[in-house]
Amino acid sequence: MTERRVLLVSPAFHGYHGAIAASLEARGHTVVRHVYDQHLGMARRVGHQIRHELPQKVGVGSGRRLGREQTAAAIEAVRDTRPDAVVVVKGDALEPSFWEHLSTAGLPRVTWLYDEVRRTRYTPELLSEIGPLATYSILDDEAFNELGWDTRYLPLAFDHRLTIGPARPRTKHVTFVGARYPSRQFALESLAAAGVPVRAYGRDWSSHPVDRLRTWSVRRPDVTGLRDVDRATAYRVMASSTATLNLHGDQDGFTMRTFEAAGVGALQIVDRTDTAGLYRDGVELVAFTSLEELVDLCHRAASDAEWAESIRAAARERTLAEHTFDHRVAELEAAWDTV
Repeated sequence: MTERRVLLVSPAFHGYHGAIAASLEARGHTVVRHVYDQHLGMARRVGHQIRHELPQKVGVGSGRRLGREQTAAAIEAVRDTRPDAVVVVKGDALEPSFWEHLSTAGLPRVTWLYDEVRRTRYTPELLSEIGPLATYSILDDEAFNELGWDTRYLPLAFDHRLTIGPARPRTKHVTFVGARYPSRQFALESLAAAGVPVRAYGRDWSSHPVDRLRTWSVRRPDVTGLRDVDRATAYRVMASSTATLNLHGDQDGFTMRTFEAAGVGALQIVDRTDTAGLYRDGVELVAFTSLEELVDLCHRAASDAEWAESIRAAARERTLAEHTFDHRVAELEAAWDTV
């Protein structure tokens, strides 16, 4: 392994860039982080909402201006850092001039996509030029391979370095941490109606006045909703819950929550039956295919402690052995070394 000065270009998204940087550093690299969508301080956050989020909500849009600003800042970070390699996470907010700058500089690079490409702003033309690519989507990886692109399937991971403190007493609640989509709202409201004590965490669920303002929404679902929590708190919530839900919806890649819930030793109930190769259904997590099955699993989680604890222990063991950011970064390093 050759030690490199690595520029990590990433969105702020829940601070995962810190976990990736720590794993790169554990492999001997010097890492400089550039968070391309960071907005520090209350004044700048409010300014961002007024300049960009509110116009988009009312249909005016300001994505082009924001993209230019983020691209210029990312190019400046490359110039200032003078890296030996560049790792880009998602990166679809960056315009073609950023990638042209990397190519002109002859910098080894790899781009890790944690969304299906159909949900990003990438064009096929740009994607064909920016490789090597790593993607959490099996279907995208197959499609990229058919086009002859330099691609590899790379699932998301668990941040095993995040400190969450001592174990807490188990609560009676089934929890969900994440954004509110119609399918998720239906599932949680159905559980609550069936007598399952559900708690949902996130600004879309919370009735706090600040969260109503932040989401430009007044109505809230008929579920106990709490405010956003940081990742460490989310880990504690999942670990101490009777069970925690992992609800994907229209995704073929597995969310970060898949590995986090397992990594903290939670009893994970997931809406996917295609976890083979990552986790064993019924051994390291439990999958459901109907609302009735989901209700039954939640009730069993509350009543069958031996069953629940065996899944918790197996999930954590598998995660630490195969699914940390250390494991993923080794594959990113191998990808940029192919350039």
